[in-house]
Amino acid sequence: MTAASPTSPADIAELLAFYASAGVDDALEDAPVNRFAEAATKPAERRSAERAPAAPPREARPESRPAAPTQPPERDETPNPPAPLSGLDASNIPDAPARAPVAAAVPDEAQALLARQLAARATTLDELRQHMAGFDGCNLKFTAKNLVFADGNPNADLMLVGEAPGRDEDLEGLPFVGRSGRLLDRMLAAIGLDRNSAYIANVIPWRPPGNRTPTPHETEICRPFIERQIELVNPKVLVNLGGPSAKTLLNTTEGILRLRGNWRVHTTASGVAIPAMPTLHPAYLLRTPAHKKLAWRDFLEVKAKLRAIS
Repeated sequence: MTAASPTSPADIAELLAFYASAGVDDALEDAPVNRFAEAATKPAERRSAERAPAAPPREARPESRPAAPTQPPERDETPNPPAPLSGLDASNIPDAPARAPVAAAVPDEAQALLARQLAARATTLDELRQHMAGFDGCNLKFTAKNLVFADGNPNADLMLVGEAPGRDEDLEGLPFVGRSGRLLDRMLAAIGLDRNSAYIANVIPWRPPGNRTPTPHETEICRPFIERQIELVNPKVLVNLGGPSAKTLLNTTEGILRLRGNWRVHTTASGVAIPAMPTLHPAYLLRTPAHKKLAWRDFLEVKAKLRAIS
């Protein structure tokens, strides 16, 4: 069953405005058009036109037009207004609903530079969150519902970083609250931790539309914020959930299956070296349950590292 098409001008205007903000720039017909059949009929139409009787020459046609006056009449250069369409009263058509202007930015190096400046200016997590909420340099902000900043205890020894929020996270404004979040909670509980003893964030704080993969430029624009967030939290152990988080924060191009299970180091802007464990993302584990044993080994390594540091 499909929704009924809007009929009122206000609903149509709102629908068109939504399509424009979503990036729709072309319209498709409900039924496919056979362009090959159209191309085949065009030569036949030309042959029919060629067989049609030729029009009589101009000299043979009866002249019915009156003789032109010796001097053309003066024309009023003021254009006449178009006549209104019959049956329509323009005064009864409501105006399109007002929509807040969307100041979408063209991703460029200037936006990344501004993100670095704002991130470096933040001295607390609250200031960083305010800077991120006021930052308009990443277009993902304009399609997301909420800024997904972090969850958990900022004073915890363990910090976990994923890639980007999903639908549930975007609605609630918290990271890892959907199915993958519930699995992450069970993984933390298996090593004696929970959200009160860990801090959770994402590389990208806004949900990409349709859960698409963030572009490299979007990642680079958001990178200063998560790096500053890690620096302000200053955890004893960092866990990279998934390949995108590991590649961004560990400056590597290796795949997650090769990275996982091996301790790496994340170095903050101030020079603090934090041991980092790349592991599999909970969403990946939901799709590939056979690899849960690999993530379990990684979390046992994290548990041992936390005990050794404490």
